Amino acid sequence: MAAPRSCQTSTLARVYRALLYLIAGWSGFFIMGVELLGGRLLAPYFGSSIYVWGAIITVFMLALSIGYLAGGRASLRTPTLRRLALILFAAALTTAPILLYGDALLDRLSGAVHDPRFGSLAASMLLFFVPTLISGMVSPYAVRLLVADLRGAGDRVGRLYFVSTFGSAAGTLLTSFYLVLYLEINQIIELMLAISTLVSALAFLPTGEVVPACVRRAAAPARAGRTGCARCCCSAWGRWSGLPPHGCRMPRPRRMIRA
Repeated sequence: MAAPRSCQTSTLARVYRALLYLIAGWSGFFIMGVELLGGRLLAPYFGSSIYVWGAIITVFMLALSIGYLAGGRASLRTPTLRRLALILFAAALTTAPILLYGDALLDRLSGAVHDPRFGSLAASMLLFFVPTLISGMVSPYAVRLLVADLRGAGDRVGRLYFVSTFGSAAGTLLTSFYLVLYLEINQIIELMLAISTLVSALAFLPTGEVVPACVRRAAAPARAGRTGCARCCCSAWGRWSGLPPHGCRMPRPRRMIRA
């Protein structure tokens, strides 16, 4: 016997939110892992003084701030879970030059810029700015997908940032305490690239866009005037996403007739 439609919708909504939390948590892990490995990468060329770490932290904070702004703007243009997954994958993809050209670039910069302050700043900008900026887009974009209504917005946003910050803490601890002991720096980056690709791929499974697909199937009857199941689906989508889907006509408030 098939499960009731309401139970299926509730299960799919939980899977959808779990994927959002997973992407946000792994993004936080990824950012802090790359930041810590950045210090290890720059140390043989510029040292590991407070100047070097100051340059790395400055670049990461600047890139994240711009990424938050860009992610918020991007979330205004038809946000979907799959587009969020593509943002995560793009952040991972832009770390590939660290593996391919990192040593050669650092060698040239250390020979051209003798001041470790500006040398480490330039190296951090070239290697880490773009992937960190794209990673910063994940959280505001995920917030847009997660918030269903204003009453529960604070709670869900708080949960999302809890997961993201917890992922950052886990990335800091695991990378500095364990991963660097058993793996080379390039191996750790390759491992994180593989996990980012896997997490991104999960959003492209059929469950990733089941509810929007349901809305698209119900949109045609709604436009044709058949409002039974279509209204139900549109109403459920509105409660879940906070927005009326394309093709669904939400009921208008009745006007008060004065005597």
